Amino acid sequence: MPDSQVRGCQGAGYQLLIFDWDGTLVDSIGRIITAMHLAADSSELPRCTDEQVRGIIGLGLPEAIRSLYPWLDDAGRAQRLRHSYSEHYLTLEAEPSALFHGVAEGLEAFRAQGYRLAVATGKGRHGLRRVLADRGWLDYFDYTRCADETASKPDPLMLHEILEQSGVAASQALMVGDSSFDLLMAQRAGMDCVAVGYGAQPLQALRECQPTLAIECFTELHAWLSQRASDQSVEVVAHGR
Repeated sequence: MPDSQVRGCQGAGYQLLIFDWDGTLVDSIGRIITAMHLAADSSELPRCTDEQVRGIIGLGLPEAIRSLYPWLDDAGRAQRLRHSYSEHYLTLEAEPSALFHGVAEGLEAFRAQGYRLAVATGKGRHGLRRVLADRGWLDYFDYTRCADETASKPDPLMLHEILEQSGVAASQALMVGDSSFDLLMAQRAGMDCVAVGYGAQPLQALRECQPTLAIECFTELHAWLSQRASDQSVEVVAHGR
């Protein structure tokens, strides 16, 4: 891994890995964009560009709508747009979006290595429960927080809540995400973060948030954590002599 891609890490080892969902674990960005376009058509609103929709992925749905249509001051119409988006997305997800390459194997390896796993997502609770149920993962993650039950990213509240629930210190947790909202949220919570460049936002833009690690493939995360754990084990042995 080039030195330019990795910044200083916390001294303590990680115990808790927290993942964004869409664009980080699951390849759903295209469906989100399509659903937003179809919702705009159904609501007789102008379509935003693909890039504009990519730019709001990670926010809670109400915050995303306000960002895309700041001039839309009709609460009823905004509600209809949100409802239409949800319906179109649900139709598109009749066959669940695929996991990104290496995610299934990586998560299993993390569990086997003793990490606790969590999800912090802009999805609503109903939506996250549905996609987890589709995969038989309702009990897979130790902790999950959704935007409709706490503050939307980049507010760090959902991370604070996960840390409180888990009893893990911020220095022992790592946030992994594909948007600036994920990275800013982690930094505001005092947590290290990993930027993934295969989701909503390009890695070049995410590097401006100065993540702890920047990767182009999920498998790089597993390799980095394994190497980091190995290096720390060597340090412990060396200090114990």
